Amino acid sequence: MPGATDCFSTPLLSVDQARDRLLRSVACVAGVEMVALDAADGRILAGDLVAAHSLPPFAQAAMDGYALDHRDVAGVPAGLVRLPLSGRVAAGDAPGPLTPGTAVRIFTGAPLPQGADTVLMQEDAALDGDVLLAPPGLAAGRHCRAVGEDIAAGAVALAAGYRLTPAAVALAAALGEQALAVRTPLTVALLSTGNEVQPAGAPLPPGAIHDANGPLLAALLRRLGCRVVRAGIVGDSRDALKATLSGLKADLILSSGGVSAGEEDHVKAVVADLGGIAFWRLALKPGKPLAFGHIGGGHIGATPFLGLPGNPFAAFAAFLALGRPLVQRLAGETVTDPRRITVRCGFSHARAPGKREYLRVTLRQEGAETVAHQVGAGGSAALSSLAQADAVAEVEDARDSLRPGDPLTIIPLHGLF
Repeated sequence: MPGATDCFSTPLLSVDQARDRLLRSVACVAGVEMVALDAADGRILAGDLVAAHSLPPFAQAAMDGYALDHRDVAGVPAGLVRLPLSGRVAAGDAPGPLTPGTAVRIFTGAPLPQGADTVLMQEDAALDGDVLLAPPGLAAGRHCRAVGEDIAAGAVALAAGYRLTPAAVALAAALGEQALAVRTPLTVALLSTGNEVQPAGAPLPPGAIHDANGPLLAALLRRLGCRVVRAGIVGDSRDALKATLSGLKADLILSSGGVSAGEEDHVKAVVADLGGIAFWRLALKPGKPLAFGHIGGGHIGATPFLGLPGNPFAAFAAFLALGRPLVQRLAGETVTDPRRITVRCGFSHARAPGKREYLRVTLRQEGAETVAHQVGAGGSAALSSLAQADAVAEVEDARDSLRPGDPLTIIPLHGLF
């Protein structure tokens, strides 16, 4: 929040300020390719999908029953109206006009004959041989689907930047599309830093830990549709880091660790040498040590760089706040805010205002209310609590405490990535 400071006695950039600055500094870099509809799920539309025809393309029955002209039963004060049956229409038929004063047997999805505007569903119908006994006063359009009721020809069915879902693929198929123009996957180079960091499966010498951030961030990036290039683990060496970063070719470079202010934290200085730093340090807990900038001469043709903190939950929180919208913008996806809902707080939490804070929570249904409870160890290095969490509680910058029963904003994790 404006005015928040740390030990450097300089204002920290709020999450909202940083997000705005970040998004204004980058644009879509992904190309365009055509993919078959069967391969389109999860891809990002490169242009508007315009309906080539209406859905439905013709007026049709929404129920099995009997199609008629509502005027034949309008104004009848009481009793059943007798309408002889003059035909039968199934889905896929091309019926002729309705004979005035008659009804036709019709089935769900079948086209309405010209002159018919109402369907009496079969559960409400009575027959006397080949004569329909229809109740009076049926409303026009009852149990019918009008032309273009779902979408009209020429309308935008799906906007550019939309990440396709199975339902969206079905909509494109219903509109007759066999292939779609989508964005090519964003290529992200990913590296971890730290002398203590070892790859999974490697022996752990004293003081060493296995790399969790690399797999965590790679999985998040892949869920956003990215192609991940693993650049490995770089020790706390300025020269080694410079050599690695200067040799990477990608649409985005993402690192974790080495962005704080310690003597062994070289990322910020190296990126500044290779390109530039746009901002550093956020009013975010955990996740304050974060660097955003670019690598390469000048902003034109330069590669965006995002340096995340080294502790796993801090890296996750910073990626949620800034990495996700950055990837969306570069990939050509419409930038969206995470879905937020309000639940009841089920725990106490004291805090100093001035930073946005993320907490790991699980959700329980308690009576008529959904209640959030903190889960596991709360430190920024703890992974088991993140693995168990249903959601991340988002504590507003100005809030100074949480108490049981308070309203609490959460970001559900299911479907977020």
